[in-house]
Amino acid sequence: MTTRTRIKICGLTREADLDTAVECGADAIGFVLYERSPRAISIARAAELARRLPPFVTPVALFVNAAPEQVQALLEAVPNALLQFHGDEAPAECARYGHPYLRAARMAAGLALLDFASSYTSAAGLLLDAHVEGYGGGGKAFDWSLVPHHVPLPVVLSGGLNPANVIDGILHVRPWAVDVSSGVESAKGIKDAVLMRRFCEAVREADARIADAAD
Repeated sequence: MTTRTRIKICGLTREADLDTAVECGADAIGFVLYERSPRAISIARAAELARRLPPFVTPVALFVNAAPEQVQALLEAVPNALLQFHGDEAPAECARYGHPYLRAARMAAGLALLDFASSYTSAAGLLLDAHVEGYGGGGKAFDWSLVPHHVPLPVVLSGGLNPANVIDGILHVRPWAVDVSSGVESAKGIKDAVLMRRFCEAVREADARIADAAD
C-alpha cells in the first residue's frame, strides 16, 4: 500500500496564499482564532477564506482556551471545520461540541504521551508540537525521539517543520500528517509560494522513500 502523508498548512490570512496552498497539494488549511497570535483572524474572516476551499480540503480552526461561545460561533460559520485545541483544554471541553477535533500535545521530556493520548480518546488525532513559553511551537522543532511507537491516535507532526527538515521528520516519526506554519512564511501570516511548493514536494519525496523501502 502506498503511504501518503497528509499536509496541513496553518496560519493562513490571505486569499492568494490559500489558493497557492491548495494548488501545492495541501489537504487542510489552518485558521488561527487566538487573538494573541500574529496570525490571528476573525471568525468572519475564517468563514470568508473557508468558502474558497474546494471539496476534500479541510478547514481547521485553532483555538487556545477559548470561550465555548467562540467555538460554537465558528462552527456555525464554518460547519465543516475541524477543531484544533492548543491550550489547556480538558478532554470534556474538547468533546463537548460533538465535533471532530485535534488535540495539541506540547512535547517535553516529562510528557507521558501515551497517557495523554488515552485521556483524549475522542480526538481525531494528536498534533505534536514543541514545548515553548506561551502556546504554539514558536517555529521550534522538538526531539522526535520523544514520540513513542504505536501512539493510539493518528499523529500530526508539527513544530519547526520546513522544506529542509520535513523529510527527516517523516522518516523518523512516520506521522499520519504534517503541519507547517512559520516554515513556509516570508513574514508572520504571509506565506511564501516557493516555500509552500518545496514543502509539499519534500513530503511527497519522503513518501516515495518509504514506499521504495517497503518494496
